Amino acid sequence: MGADLRTDEMDQVFKSLADGSRRRLLDSLNVHNGQSLRALCAGLAMTRQSVSKHLAILGAANLVTTVRVGREKLHYLNAVPINDIAERWINRYDQARVYALSDLKRALEAPPMDKPKFVYTIYINTTPERLWQAITEPTFMRQWWGMTCTSDWAVGSTMTWEYKGVTITDPAQIVLESDPYRRLAYTWITYTPAFAKAHGFSDEYLATLANEGRSQVAFTLDPVGQAVKLTIIHDDFAPGSAVAEMVSKGWPQVLSGLKTLLETGETLAL
Repeated sequence: MGADLRTDEMDQVFKSLADGSRRRLLDSLNVHNGQSLRALCAGLAMTRQSVSKHLAILGAANLVTTVRVGREKLHYLNAVPINDIAERWINRYDQARVYALSDLKRALEAPPMDKPKFVYTIYINTTPERLWQAITEPTFMRQWWGMTCTSDWAVGSTMTWEYKGVTITDPAQIVLESDPYRRLAYTWITYTPAFAKAHGFSDEYLATLANEGRSQVAFTLDPVGQAVKLTIIHDDFAPGSAVAEMVSKGWPQVLSGLKTLLETGETLAL
């Protein structure tokens, strides 16, 4: 399998989007992400059976992913397939489809209006061991993310981030969970003046980011046949979070880079 989406995967995405009811479900999740089946049924005046059927099709196309919270199963948009198509297939379609994909990609990556929480799922043709190496070893991380995290990856250990020669250390940058080849979670980066300068952030924007509470990210690795299903949940944001808006635009791109690196050995321009 190459860097591009396989033909059958691409077909599933477009077939899923061809139905108006499924597009309305995606619109509903775009406005209020993380909805239960009951909430989706009520908001769209559709039967439970119909909504379940459409969600199954969207799930098979990897456009919707789920997270179980207690007894409830919450549904989230997954922008990764749209990003893959936009990044890798863009020159194979006529201009009208390019515009349509661009509009949809922006819509799916837009932050929700309430309880910011981002859930992304991607299938990578690799092994759990190789994927774990890619998300924990700086040499690999730099290739798909452009920055690195260094740690011994034991629960409670601190992490050192590095981007464009800027090193960020903070005792609050810690590993929260570490189960090799299965799950990794840690607190998010500290926004410092040096980091902001490397990214071209204004002083005002830096102040906004720095004044928010610290978010956290979790990676879950599930073997599926010859591939690994990688689910990333980035949450614990403040209401109206500027950090949430920023990372919602970044994750689909870096995950495409991770998939490309592990499947082809090549890197995407970040």
